[in-house]
Amino acid sequence: MTFDTIIINSHVILPNGIIDKNIVIDEGKIVGLTNDTPQCDKKIDAKGLVALPGMIDPHVHYGVYSPIEQAAATESGVAAVGGVTTMMRMLRMGGSYKKDLDLHLDNSAKSHYIDYTIHASVLHQSQIDEMEFCAKKGITSFKLYMNLGDEVGHVYMDMVPGKNELVEDRVEINSKIVERVIEKASSLGCPVLIHAEDYQMCSCGMREAKAKNKNGLGAWSESRPAESEVKSIEVASRIARKAGCTLYFVHIGSQAAMDAILQERKNGTKIFVETCPHYLTLSYESQKGYLAKVMPPIRSSSDTERIWKEVKSGTIDTIGTDHVANQLRLKIGGDTVWEALAGFPGMGTALPILLSEGVNKGRLTLPQLSSLTSLNAAKIFGLYPKKGIIQKNTDADIVLVDMKAEKKVSAEILNGFSDYTVYEGWKLTGWPVKTLVRGTVVAEDSKVVVKQGFGKFIARPAS
Repeated sequence: MTFDTIIINSHVILPNGIIDKNIVIDEGKIVGLTNDTPQCDKKIDAKGLVALPGMIDPHVHYGVYSPIEQAAATESGVAAVGGVTTMMRMLRMGGSYKKDLDLHLDNSAKSHYIDYTIHASVLHQSQIDEMEFCAKKGITSFKLYMNLGDEVGHVYMDMVPGKNELVEDRVEINSKIVERVIEKASSLGCPVLIHAEDYQMCSCGMREAKAKNKNGLGAWSESRPAESEVKSIEVASRIARKAGCTLYFVHIGSQAAMDAILQERKNGTKIFVETCPHYLTLSYESQKGYLAKVMPPIRSSSDTERIWKEVKSGTIDTIGTDHVANQLRLKIGGDTVWEALAGFPGMGTALPILLSEGVNKGRLTLPQLSSLTSLNAAKIFGLYPKKGIIQKNTDADIVLVDMKAEKKVSAEILNGFSDYTVYEGWKLTGWPVKTLVRGTVVAEDSKVVVKQGFGKFIARPAS
């Protein structure tokens, strides 16, 4: 029998260790890990590279600053080159999912280079009644922005496909909406993703900081204190315990938030935790300018070290990027931090950052990295056993990594919609060399090598 592809001479990363086996691929699936070399149409000699399961990025914003048919191409291209094989879009719509979802799905289908799926944000009362409709479409996770309301209720929605126009809206996520969304998600067997910042505390803090003419990323952090995260974590957890709902706290980067989550787990709430590369590498003490403005803010260097500790111990489940595909002309809106846009690109640098600052510095093992960046997200969001691991019968989503490769980060090499990176000039050791999605090479040597539309929408079942 002749198979499609075989990858030889790689170090294969499994959740519990590293093995030196050949990876045999046929019809998009891994059909075996073996010492043999069966007949195959294509042979990939990894020459000692590391084979990781393709990264699943559970937290990506695209389609906000360019329409989805364009953003899907630019950002999935960045993903493919960066070793990401499945991207999970945070879809934000102010209108009706029943009316507009298919338009987004149709336009996405034409443009992605890698596989993708969607979290549906619930931003208005009327959308709660559409959660079941979304679940039937295979969108089985929902996002709540507890940071939106009062003076901080402004948000850009995803653009209408085909129209390159920013869509502004005002949102107020009150306690009644939070409770109803969590209860509805529980009844559907779906997790709820929580942006945990209390908008009233943030609004008050920002008013006070501006009145005192404070500026800089330190002032931004102070104005949106970690206590606002704690308050939202406690409120959402209390509701979720009563409803029997699973919570997934996104972009956690402070010691106080981690302490609150550990306590809520002890209280019996089922909680998963995500952090991001920037909470592992950046602090307001080390950063100049406003490029690293984000919500929640980057915190102190002691917070950064605490998050590394929790990642290594397994307390944190996943690493997402919170990638925002924006541009410098939008990012820097004036002379103060208050005028700058929150959020920045990070998908193309995530794996190199984790390899260089994590694995190569002894903070993580490769098996730990594979779980944090792939397996755990696959299990949490209904992608497993289809994706998330290198084993028989799974999709052949694989990234070959050169642990010794050195490269300097620049916006040019990332080649996405964004024309800047917060990691400009960083020299990182450990880079993706070749990325396969369902057994097909989609990127190699920092270039995309498949046609738009190769990536497929992954409909997910509820638990």
